[in-house]
Amino acid sequence: MADGDDSLIPTEYPALLADLKERIHAARMRATLAANAELTLLYWDIGQAISKREQAQGWGAKVIKRLSVDLRLAFPDMKGLSPRNLLYMR
Repeated sequence: MADGDDSLIPTEYPALLADLKERIHAARMRATLAANAELTLLYWDIGQAISKREQAQGWGAKVIKRLSVDLRLAFPDMKGLSPRNLLYMR
């Protein structure tokens, strides 16, 4: 405890602490896995959108580069929007 007086701590406290730590760890792991799955779906969707327009409208590398610049400006904290990654998403 922060005040240093462990004599007031119930004997069940260590078990409760261990249980809560495990719950927090498990919830964080589930959140990470859900975020990864969501990003995978997003990247696939981005790739499909780019691929359709490339085929239908004959887009080239310049459009991919411009998309990368504009997306990174719109989402500066997001990684994975380089021209190379956009090409890999297709």
